[in-house]
Amino acid sequence: MALVSKAGSSYCIRSDITRGRTGQNVAFGVVNNVEAPIMKEKSIKISSLSCKNARVAQFFPLETVGFRSKGRNSVIVAASPPTEDALIAIEPLTKQDLVGYLASGCKSKEKWRIGTEHEKFGFEIKTLRPMKYEQIAELLNGISERFDWEKVMEGDKIIGLKQGKQSISLEPGGQFELSGAPLETLHQTCAEVNSHLYQVKAVAEEMGIGFLGIGFQPKLGLKDIPVMPKGRYEIMRNYMPKVGSLGLDMMFRTCTVQVNLDFSSEADMIRKFRAGLALQPIATALFANSPFTEGKPNGYLSMRSQIWTDTDKDRTGMLPFVFDDSFGFEQYVDYALDVPMYFVYRKKKYIDCTGMTFRDFMAGKLPCIPGELPNLNDWENHLTTIFPEVRLKRYLEMRGADGGPWRRLCALPAFWVGLLYDEVSLQSILDMTADWTSEEREMLRNKQVPKTGLKTPFRDGLLWHIAEDVLKLAKDGLERRGFKESGFLNEVAEVVRTGVTPAEKLLELYNGKWGQSVDPVFEELLY
Repeated sequence: MALVSKAGSSYCIRSDITRGRTGQNVAFGVVNNVEAPIMKEKSIKISSLSCKNARVAQFFPLETVGFRSKGRNSVIVAASPPTEDALIAIEPLTKQDLVGYLASGCKSKEKWRIGTEHEKFGFEIKTLRPMKYEQIAELLNGISERFDWEKVMEGDKIIGLKQGKQSISLEPGGQFELSGAPLETLHQTCAEVNSHLYQVKAVAEEMGIGFLGIGFQPKLGLKDIPVMPKGRYEIMRNYMPKVGSLGLDMMFRTCTVQVNLDFSSEADMIRKFRAGLALQPIATALFANSPFTEGKPNGYLSMRSQIWTDTDKDRTGMLPFVFDDSFGFEQYVDYALDVPMYFVYRKKKYIDCTGMTFRDFMAGKLPCIPGELPNLNDWENHLTTIFPEVRLKRYLEMRGADGGPWRRLCALPAFWVGLLYDEVSLQSILDMTADWTSEEREMLRNKQVPKTGLKTPFRDGLLWHIAEDVLKLAKDGLERRGFKESGFLNEVAEVVRTGVTPAEKLLELYNGKWGQSVDPVFEELLY
């Protein structure tokens, strides 16, 4: 079932493919000696994209569309979220199939897009208590009915919404997340954020519900946070205390904003991955916004970032192997194969497979589903349970920032787009960070930045001074893009100009006019 060849040091899939919408009338088309089920209606030809002078076919997320090898009794299922039962691969996946899945993300530059995700805390305005699931269900139903979103159900429970390429989902403690569509410009990204917040507030305000933009629940303890009725979260909740002391805090009391960005080739992915990892502590400092725990200062500027240092070391961190000369898609696959699994999704249910690895799964050695072999849906699901500071799927996710108010939701993608989507800025970052050691990167991430932010000592100065240079590169990169997007950096430009992080501003208010109460933060950072 290996559809993947290796061209030089880069893996790619050779072929054009035909894409069809899901439906009941299925025909078969032959693609480079591969027989693929396609839909009779509204099917369109998609040319393959280049990846280091080879050709790469994308795996499209069509729930039931797969590739069937001609003359062989096997199926590769196109990857999709766990909303439908997957077709089962009769012939085992190979490691090259998994590598090919990642390589299928290669896109030519004109097809690069920006995907922004952000989480926020919903709370009762009168009591400051978090939303219960029943209130969340009412909110989701209200948004669906008023603004024409499709409901996402788990059993008889509504757990999310979909509209086009956008989705709304629930995190374990009821954090409300928008996963935005892949968009071309930051103007579109900010318009999407504004539209989402308008819709949510239109329904929530009638219910007496507000939303807070902060990185960590500032007032309540774990016992006060409602649990969402999602099967995967029950598995995680039981597993987390076995592998770290702060995993449940991560699940139930943190909020983040992240941006997802494309790459053109394996080499481009490697460069962006390295630049993103090296600079993630700077993003953490610039967006640090979680200084309170259970009503008091917690000693950190980014408690959210600190929590990830003791959540589950098997699946978090700065991934030093990304800086090895041998790094590429295959090395990331090797890493992911040995990250312990959480679950397998079968017959609309999550099956607990904690402690076993995907490598075990590929050998048919999972006690939870003995003898069964994985498909690409399983691989995609597994990749979503790995949480390093930068995560590779068919795109790269920048994961180091605290949640915050709406202006910062536009500023984070602006920061990373200016650095990673402009060749001059990207090369400048790689040159700047080329001699940073693994120990220095770990020190910034784990020991210093969550506590001291931009005032973290680094070499013969402060991280603040590096942030000044980095911000200029981001601004220059945006200006070279030609979309007049640099204004979206104004929110972080003020942080760099003063050296004062958002968290430090909150602490100043707490010790000043708030009279050492965190309650006013719910108004200060209200969406």
